[in-house]
Amino acid sequence: MYLPGHFAEPRLDVLHETLRRSGLATLITTGPGGLDASHVPLLLEPTPEPLGRLVGHVARANPQWQATPPGTEALAVFLGPDAYVTPSWYETKRRTGRVVPTWNYLAIHAHGRVRFFHDRARLLDVVTRLTDRHEGPRAAPWKVTDAPPEYLDAMLKAIVGVELTIARLEGKWKASQNRDEADRRGVAEGLERDGHEAMARLVRGSKVG
Repeated sequence: MYLPGHFAEPRLDVLHETLRRSGLATLITTGPGGLDASHVPLLLEPTPEPLGRLVGHVARANPQWQATPPGTEALAVFLGPDAYVTPSWYETKRRTGRVVPTWNYLAIHAHGRVRFFHDRARLLDVVTRLTDRHEGPRAAPWKVTDAPPEYLDAMLKAIVGVELTIARLEGKWKASQNRDEADRRGVAEGLERDGHEAMARLVRGSKVG
């Protein structure tokens, strides 16, 4: 990913915590037919150190896993808040007019070798942890054990596990760090008016690159 220094987020603890809080990832692989991509929730495991591993599952009917040789280099892309930034929010527009539109966003790219697995016990563990991760905050969380055993068994047979051992992790926090304080303040206020509170918080916490 194109990563100017002022947008780079190199801190591993920040990247890992963001991955833990993330939901959907885009898993990109290549095979004999070219590139494939699937949109899947992935969990971060802390080992192997230092970068960890991502685990999840895809549908058994999804041809991506069959077309991807074991150990193939893969990329998982996670996207966070994003928002269009109009030049009208910049103080610089009023001073010089020398401004253009842009887009602010948060992105993490996890590179590594991917493999798919079929072990029922491990599949059940991954499905259970994914469920607990996303159901946990709910007032009445649904649990995997709420499903009838025969139905759960059929569902497990319909999926294939995926793991990506992370070899390289890149984080890009594009939050107006390349603008001066007055421009960043204008962007944050504009984002809040447009309902992009999460991105506004990132802009307010940014520093000039």
